[in-house]
Amino acid sequence: MYNFIKHLTEAPRTKIEQIKLPYAKDALGKSLSKQAIEYHYGKLYRAYVDRYNSGEGDADFNEAGAFLHSIYFSQFQSPKGSNKPTEGIKEFIDKHFGSFEKFKEKLLKTAMSIQGSGWVYLSKSGDIKTITNHQIKKDILLLIDWWEHAWALDYQADKERYLEGQWRIINWDEITKRLDPA
Repeated sequence: MYNFIKHLTEAPRTKIEQIKLPYAKDALGKSLSKQAIEYHYGKLYRAYVDRYNSGEGDADFNEAGAFLHSIYFSQFQSPKGSNKPTEGIKEFIDKHFGSFEKFKEKLLKTAMSIQGSGWVYLSKSGDIKTITNHQIKKDILLLIDWWEHAWALDYQADKERYLEGQWRIINWDEITKRLDPA
């Protein structure tokens, strides 16, 4: 994965790169369709990278948009049956929420409280936080895109069903790695 933390600490500003998907565009099944991936990853995320690199528009906004989408798209895998947290992230969630089910309920409640669009995420402190607009946050473990373009193609206005689809494709090994990055 492109190292955005390294990028943020380098001076002067360097070009950023769009991550390569660690799965095929049609690998996420009904959770995120190929059409949704092509639009969201191929057009919108790509545009943040291109605008930042060309100096077009608000550099901070475009950089943060690319940063967040890099985290978002790198955390998925092909759908699995029950797909529940494993190892370190399971212990982390149990410690902070009591169970995976309670964690999902709290995240859904927080996400549904967002007026308009934004992001919702599990932080390294064990809190569920939101991001309005685009901002670089260095404490993200699990990130859910709550902008309309993330869910509208596949789910229309059913954001709760979109979130259920996300749980089927989260790569919990990737999330566990974020607990203590090397």
